[in-house]
Amino acid sequence: MKDARLRAGLTQEKLGVMAGIEEATAYSRLSHYESGTHKPSFELVCSFAKVLDVPECYFYTVDDEFAEAVLALYQGFKTES
Repeated sequence: MKDARLRAGLTQEKLGVMAGIEEATAYSRLSHYESGTHKPSFELVCSFAKVLDVPECYFYTVDDEFAEAVLALYQGFKTES
């Protein structure tokens, strides 16, 4: 999640707020999600994916190289349509 957030140029707080998390807790919650202390619900992952313009499966791919390949494929499909 952190890589996608940084690629989008967003702070933890900004991403959280854009995904529907209350501003007062957005930074803390994103910090916990990125560190692996807590896991977001699938619905929240879908919100993050929409804000960051990545497919939902990107966040569930363990291998970083494969995640980047998934992202490239996703972006390729978007430009073709």
